[in-house]
Amino acid sequence: MAQQLWLIRHGETEWSKSGAHTGRTDLPLTEVGRENASAMGGVLAGRRFTLVLTSPMQRARETCRLAGYGDAAEVDPNLCEWDYGDYEGRTTPDIRKEIPDWSLWVAGVPNGETIGQVAGRADAVIKRALQTDGDVALFAHGHILRILAARWVGLPPEVGRFLALSTASLSTLGYERATRVINSWNLTVSG
Repeated sequence: MAQQLWLIRHGETEWSKSGAHTGRTDLPLTEVGRENASAMGGVLAGRRFTLVLTSPMQRARETCRLAGYGDAAEVDPNLCEWDYGDYEGRTTPDIRKEIPDWSLWVAGVPNGETIGQVAGRADAVIKRALQTDGDVALFAHGHILRILAARWVGLPPEVGRFLALSTASLSTLGYERATRVINSWNLTVSG
């Protein structure tokens, strides 16, 4: 059984900097994002993980590599970000010009994934992690990691909306006795 899950959100991209929803568009890290990903390696200080998983998107894979775990990482498509469908590349304020009070967490997206589908992928990652003895590192994206944390503690995926997560951040999930808990949340790293 996994001891702790280490959630590492990728470094900054042009779209994360602007607030645009970035699901399946495969953007590279900015220079700041690369610096922060390298700094993440210093924070992790060569910690040994039994399993290292990364999203297939280059922003997560590059963060993983620059943090020093590229050779150990396995790509897991379940760690892809939410498929934002028609709202890919758009910001919330832009969407709200057409749909006032729109919330991704409540209304979802047309022609993309439902929150239930994203939660199903998060549950699959948790199941895989639980089959491992030791700590597990997950390099991924904001919304999938927020949903994964909610599911870890047995809450509905919509609770992820209350768990803000910055780029180049580190969070840990673990146990207090036999109860799954969030040990630390949204510790940001800068280069």
